[in-house]
Amino acid sequence: MRRLLVEEPVTRAGPLARWAALFSLIVSGIAIVLVRDPRTEAGPALATLAAGLGVAVLAVALAGFAFVRVWREGARGLGAALGGLVLAMLVLVYPAYAALRGFRLPALTDVTTDIDNPPAFSRSRAAFAARNGRYPADPDLPARERQRAAYPQIAPLTLDIDADEAFELARKAAVNRKWQIVEAIRPGGRTGNGRIEAVSRSLILNLPDDVTIRVRPRADGARIDVRSASRLGTRDFGVNADRIRAYLDEVANLALAVK
Repeated sequence: MRRLLVEEPVTRAGPLARWAALFSLIVSGIAIVLVRDPRTEAGPALATLAAGLGVAVLAVALAGFAFVRVWREGARGLGAALGGLVLAMLVLVYPAYAALRGFRLPALTDVTTDIDNPPAFSRSRAAFAARNGRYPADPDLPARERQRAAYPQIAPLTLDIDADEAFELARKAAVNRKWQIVEAIRPGGRTGNGRIEAVSRSLILNLPDDVTIRVRPRADGARIDVRSASRLGTRDFGVNADRIRAYLDEVANLALAVK
């Protein structure tokens, strides 16, 4: 009698998932390097990053299909599918976290500690150059109401020190946060207020956002207001509110240290 050899089924989706995940990892890594380079145009670099994330999603789908074949038919390829899934999740885990967090928040790109009278961004030549000719418009009434509902804890910081000391602490906190200070005008002059104009860059993608700080003298000390505005997109995923909170905490800690 002749023995019949039965070939064990092999799923092609497993190796495809692994190669797709590896490709997405390479593309996303290159895109992040390009996005972080200030000399690179942000739009095409972000599109490349989005493509890399899309390929990672495809790798997850291929891995899922491979798992189904392995479960139902006993097909080989489980190891390749697992490898592809792990690589794809490495690419997707932070974007997925940011998206889940951000889409629970309102569509805002501009957050301030003074909703009724937001600090105005500087119109000086240096400030316009640092913002690439952009001037953030004041938030409209619906945006202000969305911020009021979403971030009731975003409020000015009042210090029982004079405005000049508060200004120095505000500037030092901006330096500590590694912001690019574009303009720093001490309290006094026509309005009496001090102002610091700065550019803050995100940790991973190094994308620029605009920040203006107002230091207002008071009879019992000084009040510091902050406004942070994103340059890209239609929602900030909570970044501007986080930035303001971290900055004001820095200022408050510096104020405690000097007492």
